[in-house]
Amino acid sequence: MVAPDSRLAGPDGRGGPHVFVDDLAAPVLAPDDRQHLERSLRLRAGDPLTVGDGHGRWRACSFGDEVEPTGDIIEAVRPAPLLTVGFALVKGTRPELVVQKLTELGIDHIVLVSAERSVVKWDQAKTDKNLARLRRIATEASMQSRRLWLPEVSGLSSVSVLREGSPVALAEPGGRPVAAADHTIVVGPEGGWAPSELDGAEQVGISAQILRAETAAIVAGSVLSQIRAGLVSPAS
Repeated sequence: MVAPDSRLAGPDGRGGPHVFVDDLAAPVLAPDDRQHLERSLRLRAGDPLTVGDGHGRWRACSFGDEVEPTGDIIEAVRPAPLLTVGFALVKGTRPELVVQKLTELGIDHIVLVSAERSVVKWDQAKTDKNLARLRRIATEASMQSRRLWLPEVSGLSSVSVLREGSPVALAEPGGRPVAAADHTIVVGPEGGWAPSELDGAEQVGISAQILRAETAAIVAGSVLSQIRAGLVSPAS
């Protein structure tokens, strides 16, 4: 049996927990991460772990008062194409759930969207505060799922602005099946997209049922990530 290429496979659970550091050559754990490893995961001196820089590079290390590298720095091959999921603002802590799960699924760019029918509204101060929290959640989910690239979490953006960049498909009941060329899917609010947002837009269906907004965003991420991984066949 041929060992998997570590540039493609990345760290696995046998190498211990995964954390992010600023400098792979001389890794130093952030205080919160060290506390989590010691108190929650019960790591002790000499236990293995892996460290990454969030940009595709990682190495094996040994835990202790100082983190001791035990393996070479590996530069991984990034999965392609890059995938984006946008979702309209939802109430309460549901944005945290969406960001956590999209991160676990390997989505590269997560965009919070301000739709015409969005009930939730954030001013600039609230946007800045919430984005900081969501980025921390994405980092924690990346460590749990042993991601090598931290996702970009951005917002707020309108559908019209998103459509000015790369091709965008809006999730909409009755839309066409998701195709291999679809790299960005945006999910609307509970009240659905406004006619002006749907006008001229590509529309894709992601479920035979009507889903809650946060469920739809996670399903969209799952469909995109499974197609990229070759686990399901896209529409021809």
